[in-house]
Amino acid sequence: MSGHVGGATRVPSGRFVDLPGRGRTFVREHPGPRGAPTVVLLHGWATTAAMNWSPSFGPLSERFRVIALDHRGHGRGVRSAAPFRLEHCADDVAVLLGEFGISQCIAVGYSMGGPIAKLLWRQHPGVVAGLVLCATSATFRGTPREWVLSGLATGGSLLAATPPFQPVLSAATTALRRWRSAGLPSCGGEVFGHDWTRIAEAGREICRFDSRPWVHELAAVPTAVIATTADDIVPPHRQLALAAAIPNATLRRIEGGHAVCTTNPRRFVPALVDACAEVAQRASADVAA
Repeated sequence: MSGHVGGATRVPSGRFVDLPGRGRTFVREHPGPRGAPTVVLLHGWATTAAMNWSPSFGPLSERFRVIALDHRGHGRGVRSAAPFRLEHCADDVAVLLGEFGISQCIAVGYSMGGPIAKLLWRQHPGVVAGLVLCATSATFRGTPREWVLSGLATGGSLLAATPPFQPVLSAATTALRRWRSAGLPSCGGEVFGHDWTRIAEAGREICRFDSRPWVHELAAVPTAVIATTADDIVPPHRQLALAAAIPNATLRRIEGGHAVCTTNPRRFVPALVDACAEVAQRASADVAA
């Protein structure tokens, strides 16, 4: 697989993996160099691992073992009758690591993946050697966009288990158009595998999430923050506040909007690789110390 950052990028074909007691999810993996640290990529809301991370697989795989899964209700992720919870997504990742025999990883979360990465550390601290938090925040409450997300998953339509198809589909197809504009057409059907009820519930859960009371505890794990400076989804000041709230976290600013990971990988991917390498080095130094 090429490590090319610009233009169309191939991704690992992927396979279904059974998570005992939880269901099965779809996982894409690149083994990377022998003995390399493992990076687990956690995608954002209404996307999939392929949509979020396509340009990142190749460059990361030159230095890391790379694993990316579809979250619950997203793409070909776990299907469950239980309501969507970010905590359940974090538990899915921990079980997946156990199935792969991976004792520790660097958890990389983008947007919604940021809360999942933080919860993975909080609920399963032994498996997280480091964190890279991209285009995300300690909380997602208060902006007009966030109120829209919350509104997608509240009220009688959700209680009746009937998702609000039109607004969720509109948001998802917007993500798909952005993804296609990045020259990555091969996974164009990804979004149509979503469980729309769970996608709507995920929007609600994102808006409920608030790690501000405990985010300072992430000082215990090497952490890097990548902030998108022209983001119209997660306000840049929220991203900078996240970095400031985590003692010893490092900060990288990327000029671009919320979809810069796919619309301008030449800007985003080098910063991502650099952040993962830095966190891995810090984690290794902590072990040596």
